[in-house]
Amino acid sequence: MAGTTLAGCSQAQDLPPVPEDTDCADWEWDDDEGVWQCDDNRSSHYGHFFYGGMFFHSRSALLNSSAYKSYRSSKSYKSSSSFKGGFGSGSKGGFGG
Repeated sequence: MAGTTLAGCSQAQDLPPVPEDTDCADWEWDDDEGVWQCDDNRSSHYGHFFYGGMFFHSRSALLNSSAYKSYRSSKSYKSSSSFKGGFGSGSKGGFGG
């Protein structure tokens, strides 16, 4: 999946904390949107994006959120361009760590 990194990668210390939600046991960082996404296929929230304490069932629902739009234009927004030499900056060969 392009644009995603695993929470265990070297950049994890720079990311916002993983959401604490009992309905999702596996979170993946979506680097394109700068938010966490539920990667637990047993969860009713599987594939949903999480921002501001809310789940968004699709990328378009997230992008249409006024709170997310404010975040996207703020200095706290985290994406691959936020990291110097981080994931997605031309390195090859898997996820690294």
